[in-house]
Amino acid sequence: MTPFGAKVRALRAARKITLKQMAADLELSEAYLSTLEHGHRGRPSEALVVQICEYFHLIWDDYEEMHRLAAISHPKVTVDTSGLSPVHTELANTLSEKIRDLPEQDAIALLARLRGDLY
Repeated sequence: MTPFGAKVRALRAARKITLKQMAADLELSEAYLSTLEHGHRGRPSEALVVQICEYFHLIWDDYEEMHRLAAISHPKVTVDTSGLSPVHTELANTLSEKIRDLPEQDAIALLARLRGDLY
């Protein structure tokens, strides 16, 4: 599941809206909306993000957060390490190989470290 998909699903659940109802209201297929929520589709289009924000009546910070989440929700990432050190390339490849085995708490800690949240 992507950050954007998780947020859409949480918004739906909080408002007690079914996937079927939301898909019908947005004139999308249920299958498409489901794959978007589960992270089996690429990043949503800008127009769809706006449509979803309007559907949930999101404004200001919530609107910006949805756009931020959409931007970081591509489930198949490519990392270009050309021009970087061998250590950077090894890090990218090791993360690619091991990410499925990384416990959630370790992923949270690593993400916080990379964001600069931890010192």
